[in-house]
Amino acid sequence: MAAKKIMQWPWVDTSRIAVHGWSGGGSTTLNLLFQYPEIYKTGIAIAPVANQLLYDNIYQERYMGLPQENREDFVNGSPLSHAKNLRGNLLIVHGTGDDNVHYQGTEMLINELVKYDRKFQVMVYPNRTHAINEGEGTSLHLSHLFTDYLREHCPGGGR
Repeated sequence: MAAKKIMQWPWVDTSRIAVHGWSGGGSTTLNLLFQYPEIYKTGIAIAPVANQLLYDNIYQERYMGLPQENREDFVNGSPLSHAKNLRGNLLIVHGTGDDNVHYQGTEMLINELVKYDRKFQVMVYPNRTHAINEGEGTSLHLSHLFTDYLREHCPGGGR
């Protein structure tokens, strides 16, 4: 609702509404892009939980209950279930060594986006954990990737 209100401001360029997040924020980014494509035009999702059925049961089940008893909510809350609705620009970033949000979920999301012929970009960091900060130059590379993507798809300046 806040984004809809902001879009009413006369100085806001509604073609450049962007969102980004890491981990749970990455999942939110995907859900916003997929479920509100009329609002969000660009998103960067880093290490997102694409499929809630794959995520850490200590965290997920604390808030959602058991998947055996609440499967529909796990599925409906997963960005994977809404990927076909992507219309904007999407950059997905994930480390293959992520031991918190497993890379398998991102692979499932990629397959779903391909299935529906949705265009997106992906950056995989080999053997990086959830922090994606291991290896010489990794943090700088990710920072440049992030800002370059925003500059390309949401350039600054007036409307």
